[in-house]
Amino acid sequence: MLEIAPQILRHLNRSVRSRLTASRTASPLALPFPRPKNGTNAPLTHTNLPLDEETQTAIARARDCLFDLLHPKGFWEGRVYDNVTITAEYVMFLRFLGLLDAQTAEKAKRTILDDQLPDGGWNIYGGGPSEHSATVEAYFGLKLCGLTHRHKTLQSARDLILAKGGIDTTRVFTKINLALFGQVPWNKVPVIQPELMLLPKKAPIHIYEFSSWSRAVIIPLLLIFDRKPVVALPKAQQVPELYAPNAPKKKGFPFRKIVRERRVDLEQIFDVAHVALSMYEFVMPIKPLRKRALNLAEKWVLEHQDKDGSWCGIFPAMANSILALHLRGYSFHHPVMKKGLRVLRSYAEEDEETLRMQSTQSPIWDTGIAAYAFWETGGLPPGTRSARCLDWLLDRQILDVQGDWKHKARPGRPGGWPFEHHNAHYPDIDDTALAILALLPAEEEKGRSEITHSIDRGVEWLIAMQGSDGGWGAFDRDNNRHFLNQIPFADLKSLLDPSTPDVTGHVIEALAAAGYHRRLEPIRHGFEFLRKTQESDGSWFGRWGVNYVYGTAAALSGLWVAGEDMNADYVKKAGDWLAAVQNPDGGFGESVESYEKGSYVALGRSTASQTAWGLIGLLACECKRPEAIERAARWLMQVQKNDGSWDEPEWTGTGFPRHFYLRYDYYRLYFPLWALGRYARWKCGAKSLFSARSQPA
Repeated sequence: MLEIAPQILRHLNRSVRSRLTASRTASPLALPFPRPKNGTNAPLTHTNLPLDEETQTAIARARDCLFDLLHPKGFWEGRVYDNVTITAEYVMFLRFLGLLDAQTAEKAKRTILDDQLPDGGWNIYGGGPSEHSATVEAYFGLKLCGLTHRHKTLQSARDLILAKGGIDTTRVFTKINLALFGQVPWNKVPVIQPELMLLPKKAPIHIYEFSSWSRAVIIPLLLIFDRKPVVALPKAQQVPELYAPNAPKKKGFPFRKIVRERRVDLEQIFDVAHVALSMYEFVMPIKPLRKRALNLAEKWVLEHQDKDGSWCGIFPAMANSILALHLRGYSFHHPVMKKGLRVLRSYAEEDEETLRMQSTQSPIWDTGIAAYAFWETGGLPPGTRSARCLDWLLDRQILDVQGDWKHKARPGRPGGWPFEHHNAHYPDIDDTALAILALLPAEEEKGRSEITHSIDRGVEWLIAMQGSDGGWGAFDRDNNRHFLNQIPFADLKSLLDPSTPDVTGHVIEALAAAGYHRRLEPIRHGFEFLRKTQESDGSWFGRWGVNYVYGTAAALSGLWVAGEDMNADYVKKAGDWLAAVQNPDGGFGESVESYEKGSYVALGRSTASQTAWGLIGLLACECKRPEAIERAARWLMQVQKNDGSWDEPEWTGTGFPRHFYLRYDYYRLYFPLWALGRYARWKCGAKSLFSARSQPA
């Protein structure tokens, strides 16, 4: 059996001591806040307490299980599961282009049918209720795949759709997908016009005030909306039966209410603007600025294709970009189109029977967290494969592309990592923080100058991306004009990428692990952001993981590693909250319904990833809650399978709160390993791998 405890302690002594005595040089252009060259804190000390056999065995099994999944090229990549709309939209995409072959249609049909719920609908997360727009898209996708409206599957779905108002009550993007086939008139879709490309940066609305994902989806959509194309369908594939006879009508503009109350709110202003824009779009025969706007949009789309052929690393952006260029006259043999179609198909999980389209891929996210979990449990195993992991991460850093982030960032060079294999225009702040955490121990242990340079560039970019509110968003800085979510087109309220506590906690942890003192201005402002955004019950919102358990764990872990006073009232309040929501069995489990309610909602059972997050958060406040820590760790060890893995059918990842959720297959593996590694260190009298690291500013 692997003796985990001595390995952890030996690595901790060696790596921390070398870290605190090593001389480091700044990158060629000095960092805004240069990393400390010499540590002054004493190395961590701890008592060599032997771990019990259960803990050693659990960690050893988890390490072996996760390491077996390392790709020969040096990365981890778990499947990202999302809802049926992505597969249905891929069917629509291929049908629009005339590329839907019988075999693909049959495979997609099986996949969609497999996901149908007993009530006839389709959901947007595992175990969730039917969702209206997802059900409409699945229904239409099945008709394009050859099912008739008399099929019993479609009959039960149709009854549910009509009961919820039919097509008229679906989301904007569902209406756009149907409009491409003449099933919704284009004049019933909220107007979004190419002239948006001409608005200056000083205007309240311009393309770089939208989030990166919205920008990458909307700009090609401008080209599509200009043409308002319609592919004619045979009668058997049309869906007039989905219009409800008594669908609720949209309320007209409240002129009388405005006159009576003598005030106008933002939504009413946008309604007026939408009426005016609709008249311009559908009534005006001449649009003098349209050609220039279209050329700018086309140029933008071409410039934002990555070298692998993708756009923004997400399915909607890729599909819209290919459709837009097709409408602009690009043939399928054009290099841009060939690469785009090829990479889009590579996102499909396909076998002889089924095809399930994936909305995105997560190799850098998976690799950063997995590597960090290994360091927390004694280091990466020796050998060529581990070395390839570090080299792979180094190779994926974006050092030469000034992406969209540059339009609002502070001065700084590129240095971030993306979420996907390739996404040079949109490095991810969260991924960059985890990549830095994954590389730092290797810098100490191996003393490689390229690792030091890579970390310095990553830190420089993170500091440049800090928002004026002190926090960090995911892809952009100060992407927070909340009034944009009131425009008619934004019915999902997801056009923005503001600073969030979970990302901020991860960045603070990375900066502190890199040696910065908590009095450093970026960390100090990050602390202030966390204090401002803490919920009244003591928790923090989790934007990218479900939900308050995730956000609270990320915030507490960052504060802890950065040397915050963990006896401060606001920190203790967060610890009290975590202890209060811990399940009787010792685990943690939170429902995605917490996004709807705006506060914590218990799932009713514990999950592996959320229990790991809860344990990480509790360990940051360990002095007051040893029993809660032991119960969480014991739950993880007791439900671990013999092969070292954990089962987790629940969806604990978030795309867009309330509207799009994800299940990352490896969350059930590397987060528990990370948590148990910290638990093992706590048992041995230590804290995290990077505790007590921060140096004077």
